[in-house]
Amino acid sequence: MNSYRDLIVWKAAVDLAVDCYSATKAFPNSEVYGMTSQMRRSSVSIAANIAEGHGRENTGSFIQFLRIAQGSLKELETHLIVSGKIGLMFEVEVARLLKQADEIGKMLHSMIRSLQQKT
Repeated sequence: MNSYRDLIVWKAAVDLAVDCYSATKAFPNSEVYGMTSQMRRSSVSIAANIAEGHGRENTGSFIQFLRIAQGSLKELETHLIVSGKIGLMFEVEVARLLKQADEIGKMLHSMIRSLQQKT
């Protein structure tokens, strides 16, 4: 692996961020600085932290950034759930995005465990 762009988890995180941007386009203007901003920021943060950690070229740092990515993922999941409950998103869309998030969470967890075993 030469680049973070080769990582399946990074690609999945980018896809999730793109999907979150698409989903929030339908949010009302009153949410521009609220839920729209929060969801977009946290979704992009997942892929960004994977990339930043990989760029550190130190396994311990990479693991730490993967953990930060996990935190951003949990933040996004919370925003998705709240968005569904307050009627900003249809439950079907929330469920689809949460499924993507679950898969990314599993990949992050596996990657962290694998890297920990190598140290």
